[in-house]
Amino acid sequence: MFGIPLILLSVWFGGWLLLAMTGAIMFAGIFEFTTMIRKMQLNPPVAAMLAGILMLLTGACLYGEKGLIWANTLAIAVVLIMVVIRFPAYSLLDGAAGLLGILYTGLFIYFYLLRTVSEGWIWLFFMLVATWACDTAAYFVGKKIGRRKLAPLLSPGKTVAGAVGGVAASLGAGVVFYFIYPFLPALHLVAMGFMLGIVAQLGDLWESVMKRTASIKDTGNIIPGHGGVLDRFDSMFFTAPFVYYYLALFKIS
Repeated sequence: MFGIPLILLSVWFGGWLLLAMTGAIMFAGIFEFTTMIRKMQLNPPVAAMLAGILMLLTGACLYGEKGLIWANTLAIAVVLIMVVIRFPAYSLLDGAAGLLGILYTGLFIYFYLLRTVSEGWIWLFFMLVATWACDTAAYFVGKKIGRRKLAPLLSPGKTVAGAVGGVAASLGAGVVFYFIYPFLPALHLVAMGFMLGIVAQLGDLWESVMKRTASIKDTGNIIPGHGGVLDRFDSMFFTAPFVYYYLALFKIS
């Protein structure tokens, strides 16, 4: 993936560079989401959705996680007001699709927020490695020994063996990180590694739901040979908030 060096640099430096990269992925995700939704014969209020994403980025930048409370509330209000003002150009279902787009694409804000916790760059790097390990192992193990389909109606190429291989790889990432950073809690690293393998594949399957409903193969073509940003980062829309709230729940950072 050609963007890996940029992602790693953003993780290392954090701050405005990471916020800019996070925002770019979220804005691109909104346009790809809108394209899929329009293939379902719906017309989401794109301007309101973009405003919602901008509010989330601003809230997270200024106030961290607490900023998401008012940002989400304002984003929802903007979509609802837009539907009222532009009715019947925007229907109730159009507004619902717009809200879904903000809520789903907005999950990626935790990619930025994860960097703000104690030892955040390590946890963000761990999330990346565990997610990539899961995706890569699930693909190759499934191709090599996969027989039984995991979710044939959603993603015919995914197999049970591949899913197990993906979980094993992300769990392995947790073990490796403990040996590299022995001051991190071993039990939590292993637990997160195991659960990340499950959460990452749920994120991938959720995107498959959208693509099957829209009858498309890829969400876009912004990344040559790899599809759209939602194709490449779908797992992280789930794994980033998972790691963030796991750390908060167990008061690790």
